[in-house]
Amino acid sequence: MAVLVLAEHSNSALNDVTAKTVAAAQAFGGDVDVLVAGHHAKAAADAAAKLAGVRKVLHVEGEAFSHALAEAVEALVVPMMANYDAFFAPATTTGKNVSPRIAAKLDVMQVSEITKVIDKDTFERPIYAGNAIMTVKSSDPKKVVTVRGTAFQPVASSGSASVETVAAPAGPYLAAFVSEQVQKSDRPELASAKRVVSGGRALASADQFNQYILPLADKLGAGVGASRAAVDAGYAPNDFQVGQTGKVVAPELYVAIGISGAIQHLAGMKDSKIIVAINKDEEAPIFQIADYGLVGDLFKIVPELTSKL
Repeated sequence: MAVLVLAEHSNSALNDVTAKTVAAAQAFGGDVDVLVAGHHAKAAADAAAKLAGVRKVLHVEGEAFSHALAEAVEALVVPMMANYDAFFAPATTTGKNVSPRIAAKLDVMQVSEITKVIDKDTFERPIYAGNAIMTVKSSDPKKVVTVRGTAFQPVASSGSASVETVAAPAGPYLAAFVSEQVQKSDRPELASAKRVVSGGRALASADQFNQYILPLADKLGAGVGASRAAVDAGYAPNDFQVGQTGKVVAPELYVAIGISGAIQHLAGMKDSKIIVAINKDEEAPIFQIADYGLVGDLFKIVPELTSKL
């Protein structure tokens, strides 16, 4: 039995979620190979080779893989699956874009956002914004699985797998990458940050979001998040959104400021190791899952906390 894991990377570096996806693949059982498809992605392939428990790394180079176009990755992966029993990908933007196409081509059911591997046919995944856990059993001969990285501990970087170069499919493809606009920041990327400071609708304006949330995040060396209500109101950009329809995070420290704790938001951060909540409403649902709760006026508390730090 063997599993093919799709590496999440930026060509120059491997994303932390890859090590967590490898951990899920090892729980499935069998040999684990990692596919690094990119453009000038040797550094990412070398990093993948160091992941503990990986048998080998398949390194594919091509411009079509520089932004992981679903059509190109599907053309690469589907023929490979003759040698594998399962395909595991992180439940990230890339994984969610690529995996359904691969599942369709293999004519199998995709198992999405698993949080636990019970056996080679059975998995657990959250439903109803994480309020219930569904046990899914698949009888398909080949499994296509996306993994919620926050549910798995990453494997160590203590391996020494071989790196094998694989030829890219010829193409051409109907889809082509046009452009992207990336917001640059010195702060940690939200999905992989060890600490996150999030603001909610109670901040009342974009200026106050920036005035109160950003200095605290800078003091903590934290990523910046926001509730959907804050994003919809224009206080923070879309890529700050944490929740069921945003990013799912599980940092060591999560500070929720002026966030009531709707179930959609809790679904995106309740696996955080330590949760700190600041809210003037002592009945706010966020306090039900917080390790530390402070009831009071955030406009007084946050500046004082920032100055103490």
